[in-house]
Formats: sequence, C-alpha cells, structure tokens
Amino acid sequence: MNSICIFGVFVADLCFFGNKIPVKGETVLGNNHIVGPGGKGSNQAIAAARLNGNVHFITKVGNDNHADMAFSLYKEAGVNVDCIIRDPSLSTGVAGIMIDEDGNNAINVFAGAAKHLKSDDVDKNLEIFKKSKIFLTQMETPEEVTLYSLKKAKENNCITVLNPAPARNISEEDFSLLDFFTPNETEAEFYLNKKIETETDIKNAGKEFLKKGVKNIIITLGEKGVYFANKDQEYFIEALKLKNKVLDTTGAGDAFNGAFVVGLANDLKFKDALIFANKVAGISTTKVGAANSMPTFEEVENY
Repeated sequence: MNSICIFGVFVADLCFFGNKIPVKGETVLGNNHIVGPGGKGSNQAIAAARLNGNVHFITKVGNDNHADMAFSLYKEAGVNVDCIIRDPSLSTGVAGIMIDEDGNNAINVFAGAAKHLKSDDVDKNLEIFKKSKIFLTQMETPEEVTLYSLKKAKENNCITVLNPAPARNISEEDFSLLDFFTPNETEAEFYLNKKIETETDIKNAGKEFLKKGVKNIIITLGEKGVYFANKDQEYFIEALKLKNKVLDTTGAGDAFNGAFVVGLANDLKFKDALIFANKVAGISTTKVGAANSMPTFEEVENY
C-alpha cells in the first residue's frame, strides 16, 4: 500500500457518560467514566493503521503515563512512531468529553505538548513527506504549523486532505492547497458564514468551496451520510444502515477520515473510498470510546 503521513494531536480522553450533556451552570449525575486515547490526528492514524494502512504519525507528547498509553496503542495498531517527539518538559494533552444516552457528545480539548509543534518539527520529517502518497491533517495543531505542513506536503507531491476540526480560520489563498476538504455541516457553516440545512444548501456550499480553490469537497452529514463534489461530478451517499445501537459518536469523523485516506492509498475510486469510509464511521459509533472504537479491516469486511 502507498504510505500515508498524518500530522496531528494525541490527547488522553476523559469520557463522562450521563443521560444528558449538561448545559451552562448545570450539574448532572453520570453513569460511567473511562480514560482512553484520543486526539483527532491520533484517532485517524489508528483508524487507518487498523485498516491495514501504512501510516506514519507526526505529533509531540510529554514523557508521562498518557504518552505511554499512546505508544502502547500505536504498537498494537501498527502505527509507525518514528516521527513522534517526546518532550519531558511538557505534558501530554487531554480532552474532556461529555456523552449523552443517545451517543451525542460535547468536547473540550487541551492539546498539551502538541500545542508546541513548530514548523521545524515538520522540516525534520520531510523524508516522510517525500515517501508518502497521502497527507492528512486537522486543525488541533497550531494554525500556522498546520498550513505550513500542507504547503510542504504539496511541494512533495502528496495528495492533501484537511479535516477542519475544530473549525479555525484559513486564508482564502490557502484553500488551493487542499485536494480534499472534509468539514461536517457545522464546520462548513463556519467557513461560509451561513446556515446549511437543506439539500440545496449543501449543494450550494459545495460550489462555494470549489470556487475557493478546493479540488474536492466532502461534507460529512452524520446519520444523513455524506456529500461529495468536484468540478466534474456531485452526489450524496447514504449513511450505513447499522445492525447495532449507536453507543458513542465520539471519533466517528476521525474513523471516516482515516478510512478515506486508506481508500485513496489503495487507489480506490473516490466514490468507493467514500462508501468504505462511511461504513467504517458507522461501525465506530456502535462502540464506546474514540480510538478504541476504530474497527479492524476484518471487522469491516464481515459487517
């Protein structure tokens, strides 16, 4: 398989389960609490590796128990860790996640050591960029370093994929760096500064992103599936019809992105890669946790 380079964040997820997600000023009694691995880049790297992807992950962590948890998981999943920086002067990041009885979530992320990633850390790993077909990143790393990494990926002929989560500002000229842009509805609304509610709204949003310079736009729609458009075609793909109850949607977007780049690395047609990614994301919602919910290739094949 062609190599995949992923640049992003690892954090330890502190997950709190309850009947509802508390609103401002409210206290609710929880039903369960677990600590597990998370961070969008890390989740996507694990998702891709469990699907037999050849994955190099670039990030920065501390020298603590949370980092130990990360390395243990990467070894199990098959993620290449040569590009991971351990800085003993910094602490590994954490995320607080509230999950309701329907599997919906609200998340607060502190990136910790990964907040200190610099352009130099990208430059030190340019050999990985040169060897990779696909480059995937998100917006949890420092904004200027994220965009620098995308520029370096383009210079080294990688197919670039940006999952803009959390949604943060991107200059208009930088949209042209993106071969694939994968916002969800909320993130798409942020970049276009308008509500996206109807099928027509989604199609119009796709056209606006293409005008900005994005080559392929993918808007993930949760239980409604996914929308794809480029200059030649556009279509919707329905969400996977699940055999099991949704337990936790945390990490579903990461499962989608990790699976999608595996599809691209395997030279699947775009539509086939999206169908595969949709399936992987759907299966992930039937398990609890983020990284721990990423299915293996065998699980996806047999679902």
